[in-house]
Amino acid sequence: MFKKAFPWSRRDQEPDASGNGSAQFFVAGEKVILRDKRLEDAADDYAWRRDPELSKLDATTPIQMSFNEYYKYTEDEVGYTSKWSRRFAIDTRDGVHIGNSMFYDIDLRRGETELGIMLGNRDYWGKGYGTDAVITLLDYIFTTTTLNRVYLHTLDWNTRARRSFTHAGFQEVRTVRRSGMDFILMEVLRPDWERHRAQESKNGRNPEEAPSGNSATKPPVTE
Repeated sequence: MFKKAFPWSRRDQEPDASGNGSAQFFVAGEKVILRDKRLEDAADDYAWRRDPELSKLDATTPIQMSFNEYYKYTEDEVGYTSKWSRRFAIDTRDGVHIGNSMFYDIDLRRGETELGIMLGNRDYWGKGYGTDAVITLLDYIFTTTTLNRVYLHTLDWNTRARRSFTHAGFQEVRTVRRSGMDFILMEVLRPDWERHRAQESKNGRNPEEAPSGNSATKPPVTE
């Protein structure tokens, strides 16, 4: 796993405990780069959020607003920062925008956050890009925040997502029923992540330098 954050800012401001702040930065994985969201992402995001299949995987319904309305929404969202969530675009290493990821509902008292991911570009399904994005985001969370637990919910019938999350280090906890649908609650605890990184070092690989459907729009299920 090649994971590294590259913060930059004219004012050299550091991210706060949530990983948020005015600094713009990139987090690089083996296959993907997680970066700050931009207005240029709006066309892709709009198409993905109107897609019936993607919406079904996301346990939601396609948006009905016009693109102009959505673009205005995106302008407001990109310009807004929160201590309780952090959103990233997912790019390939050669700069193709293929999806989005985030962590949100950050609870500093309980030391936990929920993770969401949506890989909208079907050309990159089943090729390890989603798994690498999740691993990259987990590494970022556990190396730059004091959070001790990352969890997510994925639909119980989405076996591809469940396999991907398991490969990234998540463990299934229990079934959660919401809005007439069954979700699998999955989690990664900091000690498990630390053991994984220690094993990488033991195998002679530097965790910082070696290769390595739930929602990125906040699903209707929260922990």
